[in-house]
Amino acid sequence: MILQALTEHYEDLLALNKTTKPGWGLNKVSYGINLSDDGDIISLLPLQTEQMRGKKIQLAPRVMEVPMPFKRTSSPVAYFLCDNSGYLLGVNEGKSKKAEEYFDLSKKLHLELLSNTDCPAGHAVACFFEKWDPAIASANPLILDKWDDLINGANLIFWYKDEPVSNDPEVRKIWQEYYDNKNEGHLIQCLVTGEKTYLENIHPPIKGVKGAQPTGAALVTFNEDSFCSYGHKQGENAPVGRYAAFAYTTALNKLLADWEHVQHIGDATVVCWAAGGESAYQDFGMAALYGDTITEQDVHGALTKLAVGQPIEWNNTMLDPETRFYVLGLSPNASRLSVRFFWQNSFGALARNIQKHYERLKIIKPAYEKYEDLSIWQLLQETVNKNAREKTASPQLAGDVLRAVLTNGFYPTTLIDSVTLRIRAEHEITRGRAAIIKAYYLRNKNIKVPEEVLTVGLNKDSTYVPYVLGRLFSVLEKIQKRANPDINTTIKDKYFNSASATPSLVFPILINLAQKHLQKLDIKAQSYFNIQLQEIFDKFDEITEYPKRLTMPEQGSFQIGYYHQTQYGFTKKEDK
Repeated sequence: MILQALTEHYEDLLALNKTTKPGWGLNKVSYGINLSDDGDIISLLPLQTEQMRGKKIQLAPRVMEVPMPFKRTSSPVAYFLCDNSGYLLGVNEGKSKKAEEYFDLSKKLHLELLSNTDCPAGHAVACFFEKWDPAIASANPLILDKWDDLINGANLIFWYKDEPVSNDPEVRKIWQEYYDNKNEGHLIQCLVTGEKTYLENIHPPIKGVKGAQPTGAALVTFNEDSFCSYGHKQGENAPVGRYAAFAYTTALNKLLADWEHVQHIGDATVVCWAAGGESAYQDFGMAALYGDTITEQDVHGALTKLAVGQPIEWNNTMLDPETRFYVLGLSPNASRLSVRFFWQNSFGALARNIQKHYERLKIIKPAYEKYEDLSIWQLLQETVNKNAREKTASPQLAGDVLRAVLTNGFYPTTLIDSVTLRIRAEHEITRGRAAIIKAYYLRNKNIKVPEEVLTVGLNKDSTYVPYVLGRLFSVLEKIQKRANPDINTTIKDKYFNSASATPSLVFPILINLAQKHLQKLDIKAQSYFNIQLQEIFDKFDEITEYPKRLTMPEQGSFQIGYYHQTQYGFTKKEDK
C-alpha cells in the first residue's frame, strides 16, 4: 500500500506540474561545462547559489532538472549530460584507470544519442567527446582552477549558449525516446500498477532520511541470498515496473526535500501528504501533530470542525475531511530504510484522533507554561534523562507513541514505564508527566483506574485512597517548606518513592514530622494547614491503616493526586 500511495501522489503532483516527468529528476549541480560550437570548453561556469544552511548563508550546488540517472551499484553507469568529473572529464585523483573507464562509458552513451543529431547543442556535446583527451585534462587551466571541487564529487552539466544542454527541445526529445525504449530485464506484472511491464531490478535511491547514507538508501532492495526466495535475484523478489519505481521514489524524494513538511520523531523521519497533492493538508497536519504556538488556537477550532465532518479553510484552501491522508515514518538501516509506521485514513479521522489525544492530555498547568497543548516531542522529552549525553527518546517508543496518536490506539506500556522511571529518579511530577499518566490510564481502560481521579484539575470529592494519599503528601510537603523556607532536601526528595509504593511504612513518620513543623508556624498558618489536613483525612472513608503496598496503577493515581493538590495550592495563592 505504501508504494501504491506514493505512486498516486506522484501522479497528483505531475497533474499539478509540481514534479518531473518519467526520465527526469532533480540533482545538485556545481558547475556548467560551457561549450563552443566545436565542442571546446570555453569556461567552467559556477552554478552554486547562496542558500541558508542552519543560521548561516553558504554557497551550495544548484538543484536542477536533469535526465534521470539510473542507480549506480558496484558496476559503473554513465549518466546523460549531468555527472561528476570522473565520467564527463575523466578526472579522478589517484584513480586514473577508473576515471578513464568512466569517461569511456560516458563517451559511448553520449555519442550513441547525439552523434547523428542536427541540433547545435547536441552536436557541441558530441564534438566535445570526440576530441577531449582525459590524459591531458589535468593540464587544462580551467580544470586546475576548480580541481579540489571536481575531484571531491561535484556534479557538472553541459552548457551551451547561456543555458543547459538538457533544456534544448531536440536533446530532450532524444533522451525521452531513449529512456522510454530502454527495455532491460524481462516482462513482469507490476505489483504496484498491476500492468505488464519491464522489471526495474534496482530502484532509484531515497535521499533525505536522517541518519541514512547521504548518497541515498533503498526502500525496496534484496542484496543478500537470505533475502531472496525461489531462485529470484534482487528486485525479482518484489517485481516493480520501471514507471512505478520511478514514480514512488520521485514522490518520496520530493516529500523528503520539502523541509517545511518534514519532522523527526526519535530516529524516524516523518512525512505526510494528501490525495490530490494539495500542500495545505500537510500544513495543517504538521501543525496539529507537532504543535505551533502561533496557530494553536486556530488548530483547535479547525480540529473540532473537521472531527464532525465540516470542511475548513486553511491557508486559503478548503480542506475536505473526506480527503485521503497519509503519514509515513522512515528510519535508517545501513544502506536500506525501514518503515517505522505507515498510517492512512480520511483527513477527518486524523482530526478526530488528534483531538481525542489532546483531550486526554488536558490537565491543569502551571501559570508560567505558555503551551495549552503538549506536542508529541514535548511528551517524549518527559521520558528522557536530563543528564544523559543523548537527550532523545527511545526511537521505538517515539514511533509507538505517534502510531497510538494516529490510530487512537492504546499508548505503549513503555511510555508509562519510562515516565515512572524518570519520576522515581528525579522525584519530580511535571505537567507533562502528570498528563501522560492521566492520558495513559484514560485510553488503556483495560487497566483499572477510577476516572474520578483522571480529571483536568483537583477532584476534592474523590475518596480513592491512592489519590487522597497523593494529595496528603503534597500538603505535608508544603507544611515542611513553610516551616523551613531555606531547606534544601524536602520529604519529596527523601520519601516520595517509598510513600507512593509502601504508604504504611512512610506516612506515620511524615505525619509525626508534620506535627513538629506545624508547631513552628504562627496560629493563622497552623489553622490554614489543619483545615486542609482535616479535609483530606475525611476522604479516607473509615480507613483504619495505610495500605501496605500500592500497585503501578495505584501509584499513578498517587502521583496525579500529588500534582493536582500542588497546582491547586498555587492557583489559590494567585487568586488571593
